[in-house]
Amino acid sequence: MNDDVQRFLDRLAERQASRGDEPTWISARRQAGAARFEALGFPHRRVEAWKYTDVRDIARTDFALADDADFSPAAAATLTLPIEAHRLTFVDGVYAPALSDLDALPAGVQVLPLSQALADNHEAVGGPLGRLTGVEFSPFAALNTAFMEEGAVVRLAPRTVVEKPIVLQFLSRDGERQVMSHPRILVEAGGRSEATLIEHHAGEEGAANFTNLVEEIILDRGAILTHYKLQEAPLKDRHVASVQVEQARDSRYTSFNLNLGGGLVRTDLVSDLNGEGAEATFHGLFYGQGRQHVDTHTLVHHNAPHTRSSENYKGILDDRAHGVFNGRVVVKRDSQQIESEQSNANLLLSDRAEIDTKPELEIYADDVKCAHGATTGQLDEEAVYALRARGIDEQTARGLLTLAFAGEVMELVDLDAVAERVELTVAGKLPERFNLAGLVETATALNED
Repeated sequence: MNDDVQRFLDRLAERQASRGDEPTWISARRQAGAARFEALGFPHRRVEAWKYTDVRDIARTDFALADDADFSPAAAATLTLPIEAHRLTFVDGVYAPALSDLDALPAGVQVLPLSQALADNHEAVGGPLGRLTGVEFSPFAALNTAFMEEGAVVRLAPRTVVEKPIVLQFLSRDGERQVMSHPRILVEAGGRSEATLIEHHAGEEGAANFTNLVEEIILDRGAILTHYKLQEAPLKDRHVASVQVEQARDSRYTSFNLNLGGGLVRTDLVSDLNGEGAEATFHGLFYGQGRQHVDTHTLVHHNAPHTRSSENYKGILDDRAHGVFNGRVVVKRDSQQIESEQSNANLLLSDRAEIDTKPELEIYADDVKCAHGATTGQLDEEAVYALRARGIDEQTARGLLTLAFAGEVMELVDLDAVAERVELTVAGKLPERFNLAGLVETATALNED
């Protein structure tokens, strides 16, 4: 065992010594997660799925574990999405009741921190928790299982429709030590229930922490979930997320994966379409600048006939930023009459920016309709000329076209607070040469013409 792995196991032993007694099944899963992590170690670039992503910075950092959720309400307010919602907030992985708002939850809806769910009825959580990812999903998922103690549990009773979004907010502090957190999210949506889930990651500008998230989403027959993940963590933060979705017949899962922050970001998003009529739709936008590294791996399993998946990811990269997109679709044998389409388009604003993209189709059935494609390029000079002909200077024209490129994903967002936040963030990240003063206002004026 190398020193990097041992350092994390030592932190685990320290934490375990302070926990006291807990249900046997939780201890057993922690031990299984730790054993799996010890056997695998941190992934390295000789592993195909990690060939473009170097996690040595995570492995070699001596992270602490936070013990409190102290965060200024005024500072939190500047980071919080301005939207009326049921809100659960965590600071460096610790539940922050003072920054949460779970009043007036409708009947049939449970939203509570994992620690409370375990204390109230650990047996009810024990069945579904770990059912999808287990400890073999990845070394990071195994590490999460070993440290698992806090996160969120969201349960929707059958036929329940939640009008207001459910927001899970994760805040990162700029403290004396770099800390790590391993939040676990469990979502169980009963038959024909419907909800919108917003997962929001943000933090103080100087924070340099590590979030290792595992999320399990179980959709029963006819359930509908729209899942927004807005990741705008500080530029020194590291963020690894493993998301697994299990979909029953006629369920619909829509993901908006919006990565705008973080220094090192890796997302694995997997959906299993296990019943006829199930649909998975993935929308993604990532923006990298400086030396940001954003890696997205998606996987859809068509395990039943008459299922459908659609995927559209866009990347914008500037400076020396590096983007990775790997989208894979697997059509199981006898999963006939499925439809799948996948697209990844990337815009490079710098000659030094880099993208590695790999859409994949793996088909074991013969009556299917599948398509995939990827493009990488720079701004269309004819489009730049067309805007200049309308009296817009060249750099503003390039900024507007960059916003328009992102807008092809954002126009599908139904929540104004999310769409406006992303638009302003992208505009704010664009190079100063794009004449940012009034850029969004100019775009608005053009849309009104």
